Amino acid sequence: MGVCSCRRDGAQCDAGSRRKRRGGGLLVSPPLVLLLLLAAAVPARGQRSDGVVIAQADLQGLQAIRQSLVDPRGFLSGWNGTGLDACSGGWAGIKCARGKVVAIQLPFKGLAGALSDKVGQLTALCRLSLHDNIIGGQVPAAIGFLRDLRGMYLHNNRFAGAVPPALGGCALLQTLDLSGNYLSGSIPSALANATRLYRINLAYNNLSGVVPSSLTSLPFLESLELGNNNLSGVLPPAIGNLRLLHDLSLGNNLISGSIPEGIGNLSNIRSLDLSDNLLGGSIPDSLCNLASLVELNLEGNDIGGHIPECFDGLKNLTKLSLKRNVLDGEIPATVGNLTALSVFDVSENNLTGEIPVSLNDLASLSSFNVSYNNLSGPVPLALSNKFNSTSFVGNLQLCGFNGSAICTSASSPVTSPSPPLPLSQRRTRKLNKKELIFAVGGIFLLFLLLFCCVLLFWRKDKTEESSTAKKSAKDATATKTVGKPGSGAGSGTDGGGDGGGKLVHFDGPLSFTADDLLCATAEILGKSTYGTVYKATMEDGSYVAVKRLREKIAKSQKEFEAEVNTLGKLRHPNLLALRAYYVGPKGEKLLVFDYMPKGNLASFLHARAPDSSPVDWPTRMNIAMGVARGLHHLHTDANMVHGNLTSNNILLDEGNNAKIADCGLSRLMSAAANSNVVAAAGALGYRAPELSKLKKANTKTDIYSLGVVMLELLTGKSPGDTTNGLDLPQWVASVVEEEWTNEVFDLELMKDAAAGSETGEELVKTLKLALHCVDPSPPARPEAQQVLRQLEQIKPTIAVSAASSFTGEPSHTTATATSVTDDTKSTITE
Repeated sequence: MGVCSCRRDGAQCDAGSRRKRRGGGLLVSPPLVLLLLLAAAVPARGQRSDGVVIAQADLQGLQAIRQSLVDPRGFLSGWNGTGLDACSGGWAGIKCARGKVVAIQLPFKGLAGALSDKVGQLTALCRLSLHDNIIGGQVPAAIGFLRDLRGMYLHNNRFAGAVPPALGGCALLQTLDLSGNYLSGSIPSALANATRLYRINLAYNNLSGVVPSSLTSLPFLESLELGNNNLSGVLPPAIGNLRLLHDLSLGNNLISGSIPEGIGNLSNIRSLDLSDNLLGGSIPDSLCNLASLVELNLEGNDIGGHIPECFDGLKNLTKLSLKRNVLDGEIPATVGNLTALSVFDVSENNLTGEIPVSLNDLASLSSFNVSYNNLSGPVPLALSNKFNSTSFVGNLQLCGFNGSAICTSASSPVTSPSPPLPLSQRRTRKLNKKELIFAVGGIFLLFLLLFCCVLLFWRKDKTEESSTAKKSAKDATATKTVGKPGSGAGSGTDGGGDGGGKLVHFDGPLSFTADDLLCATAEILGKSTYGTVYKATMEDGSYVAVKRLREKIAKSQKEFEAEVNTLGKLRHPNLLALRAYYVGPKGEKLLVFDYMPKGNLASFLHARAPDSSPVDWPTRMNIAMGVARGLHHLHTDANMVHGNLTSNNILLDEGNNAKIADCGLSRLMSAAANSNVVAAAGALGYRAPELSKLKKANTKTDIYSLGVVMLELLTGKSPGDTTNGLDLPQWVASVVEEEWTNEVFDLELMKDAAAGSETGEELVKTLKLALHCVDPSPPARPEAQQVLRQLEQIKPTIAVSAASSFTGEPSHTTATATSVTDDTKSTITE
């Protein structure tokens, strides 16, 4: 996998330069992917000398670039002297051909300063890759002199100023990525002069003005990403001319007008995002022509009219979001024909009528929301069973879902009250004196009888309460009894044993008293910022995992109990269930979980015996799907953030199915304790970069941690171990950028790739998804639901087997919370 070896006359580039790349340099052509993964020989990391001394103009250009950059980590320390070794591997990130610099590749190096306009002297430059640094200043207009430039990757830096119109002079430019900077001004129409462009990404800047209509003349454009700017005006009417376009992203701008009819000509479009703009008008019927469309997002606009009946022509559609518009009319029954649909959101509109029964047939539907419309009638049974009330609220005439009114049959006769008799037909008669005395006496006797009954029951309850208290005290001093847990959260409560305190059971198979728990033999499994985890052996020989929280880090008892009762209701096959908790008389707090003898993911991957069986690709993929599935439930159904997802708290059952531990534990702790946990996660390599400023986790920081776990599964490397000063996401991205993708994967997985024709492609697709999750820009990261859906599409056989395995919660799961660090035997309350 060599460099882009280009001649100055713009003639042939070697095959490596023409490979189509997406999302940070990942190869997407399946034959090339397999060649890349199954190559027998691994190319050397060092750039071999081509036997030619660097040209003087190129040497001066590199020296000027070095002088304008700030290099705190010393990656450019070798850029000195006469430059005789510049093309021989002595200058980091430089590749040459016949004495001319053809590539500068220095991503993720912590470089600051500015980019010198002397870069224009590198006339043979094919690839300029400085992304994910902190370089500022302006993008040099001199880059426009680089006629052989194919790829320009300056994203995720601090470049400001305008996009240079001179970039249109790069006649062979294929990829332009300036996203994630501070660029302002308008998008220059002259960009269209670079007619070979197939990918333009200017998202996440401060660009204004209109989308240039000249861009619609680019014949090879496949991806146009301009979201999260301040673009205004209308969509170019000729947008439909981009017949090869796969991805169009214009979300979160100020674009007005209506969606042009010509958009229906984008026959290859897969993702169309026009969300959070000022679009009006109606949804054009021509959208129904987009048979390749996978995701359609029009939410957050001012679009009215009806939802087109012809949407059932979008057979590949998996996401349809139309929320926060002014749509009216009914939900078309034809939506039920979109068998691949997993996300359907039409909330916050003016829709009327009933929810079509045909939507029951959408087996893949995982997210559904029709709230805050004017819908009426019964909710189809399958939908009401699958989704909670938040999917339906705000429709006053809708019935048949949890928390709503019970639907009444339209055919049932409604009995109206009889009209009152006319005054002339009413009979009135006065009571005589005797009858009046009997009536008053009867009422008095009735009240007396009622008072006696209340007094009798009160005395009986007091007697039973006293008897129960005496019996409990006698049982506590004699023999232990097993307290049976109740059926709901917090329903099984034990007085706490001889020492006082309070034990509360949640639903599940475990049953024990407070004395059983406190007197159990305990083995320390691990310690963390939150506390110590024990393996507790009960008197009957059964095991539980107990987390004893550190003193003075938990909230007050009242707040603690309110939160822990919420956590006790969490139930999902991929979340470790909280079975009970104990609060002692001196404030000590214990959390009880199922014990899992197979350990956690960190031990499973990194602490295996040398002669143990390798962890194959299906097993790792099953774990990744399980974590994504659990995180999706936590974010969507429980409306909760994990905040500390690492491979240490991903536990494995006997079938190597993932169970996420410590869910919502941060809700029980003080702010200071949670800050310490965030810091610890940073040291382990799982913390999202923005958490150093935000100090508070959210769903996007959880996704970053999920991405790191996926990279850990793919590479076999521990995120806590840095490589050349780079953390795991940075190292992976840098290797992929250098086109050494086969060096990323664990050797055990490479053996799987060599044995199976599909495994190689699955590895690369999963790697691309993982890098998407660890994107430095939080809004660019996917949701847990999207991660899960893509993993299931990559390996559908694992998705099917997982779905069949989790038809209900296991009767008795097992789990540990951390790896074993101490074999000391003790009791939990020591």
